[in-house]
Amino acid sequence: MATSALSTKTISLTPYGIKNATTHYQLEPEDLQAISLDLGQGRETSTGALAIDTGTFTGRSPKDRFIVIDELTRDDVWWGDINIPFDSQKFTRLKNKMITYLSDRSLYVRDAFACADSRFKLGIRVVNEYAWSNLFAYNMFLRPDENELENFKEDWLILNAPGFKANPELDGTRQENFAIVNFTEKTILIGGTGYTGEIKKGIFSVLNFLLPTEKNTLPMHCSANVGENGETALFFGLSGTGKTTLSADPNRKLIGDDEHGWSEDNSIFNFEGGCYAKVINLSQEQEPDIFNAIKKGALLENVVLNDDNTVDYEDTSVTQNTRVSYPIHHIKNIQKPSTGSTPKNIFFLTADAFGVLPPISRLTPGQAAYHFISGYTAKVAGTEAGVKEPIPSFSACFGAPFMPLHPTRYAEMLSEKMKAANVNVWLVNTGWTGGSYGVGERMPLKYTRRMINAALNGELGALNYENYHIHSVFGLAQPRTCPGIPNYILSPRQSWDNEDAYYKTAFKLAAAFKENFKKFEAFASEEIMSGQPPLG
Repeated sequence: MATSALSTKTISLTPYGIKNATTHYQLEPEDLQAISLDLGQGRETSTGALAIDTGTFTGRSPKDRFIVIDELTRDDVWWGDINIPFDSQKFTRLKNKMITYLSDRSLYVRDAFACADSRFKLGIRVVNEYAWSNLFAYNMFLRPDENELENFKEDWLILNAPGFKANPELDGTRQENFAIVNFTEKTILIGGTGYTGEIKKGIFSVLNFLLPTEKNTLPMHCSANVGENGETALFFGLSGTGKTTLSADPNRKLIGDDEHGWSEDNSIFNFEGGCYAKVINLSQEQEPDIFNAIKKGALLENVVLNDDNTVDYEDTSVTQNTRVSYPIHHIKNIQKPSTGSTPKNIFFLTADAFGVLPPISRLTPGQAAYHFISGYTAKVAGTEAGVKEPIPSFSACFGAPFMPLHPTRYAEMLSEKMKAANVNVWLVNTGWTGGSYGVGERMPLKYTRRMINAALNGELGALNYENYHIHSVFGLAQPRTCPGIPNYILSPRQSWDNEDAYYKTAFKLAAAFKENFKKFEAFASEEIMSGQPPLG
């Protein structure tokens, strides 16, 4: 096994109560990959990446994510089905059981940072049971240099033990797996699940609580890039809407693909040091930057390998949620450091499987706040048992599972910043055209890229009647023309063969928007309510 210069360093975990552990500190990616292969925990692909299976859980388990309720969180957290309270005494008992489990084991420890802007930098110490989990932490967090390591002091501790299973009756969990955030102790416990996304989303949840309440800074579930003119663009969207794909533009420098902050002085900064992309149906032709990033050091999750160790990206027999993590420097065209100026354009991405939303439309401030709080996309028929047709899916702020505060807190901050910076906000449908899922077709990526570039370049013109048509059901301003795009594509009604079927489907989706928003109406301003669909 190859040994790096840093791999001989060790660190004591006894201050945390973990006894007699063999610690591997700050191992290099090649070391972590070699260990995983030696232990039979993965396979090396034809491009040199490490492919592993995360076990029973191939995605997050939202109902098993908890926040400790105490004096610090009791009055500020938006408690409910998303932010589920956990008793502090039960947390202590469960943590002690995890510490006992981790003692006498071979563990992998990594010190890292979150937040590329030094003013907000958060020190993170990750203790992993598995080497490949530690490789994920290397890829996704910001990597300290040797000088930073000498004086490193963690702000937060993550204990990650996929092999440790809770006893729900004794420990207060719902089932054997759990992810629990304790803001008072500044500790995250992750057990019973090998899905690595829980690690990064735990820290995202932490920043989503701390930055608005302590730093007057807006945390965002979005990707970001910057053009040659220095103008920043943000891309909000749920999984599968194209957030990572569309921000990886060869003509623009990537700031980051998933999590960012918007500071009080209007700078944009990446939380992370890497990318975590879905790879379902990945191809070099459609997404060359992501495809070429999957090389030595990248970590593939739950993909199927052929006999020659090539990856079959179309095989979803393990999960639809096949993924890869890689350090951001695997992308050629990146912004250094991972920061940007005040955004000039913001894109809300939605994969509308009903096929009724315009492929691109311009939003008023009220509509922008309404659609931000709604966070709409659609579940596609066939992806879940019993799903026979598209189902609307709403996730507040395009990231509700990671938002400890009430969604309107984030929406109000975003609205204030957008108005102050006079930002253009666009709703982009990366979903279906010419009919719903099963009848129409997925919007061609080349068309979506062209429309986004037209918005960035100012080719879509001023917001007036000459350049835009107002959608009768949703009230959205859709451009009449766009260079390189057939006019019928810009109007979803015209792309359908059956006008009656189109309006019936559009009314159905508009009604779903309104039904979902009822729980926010008491907190929403008149301007926000003006952004709802006028019909439906």
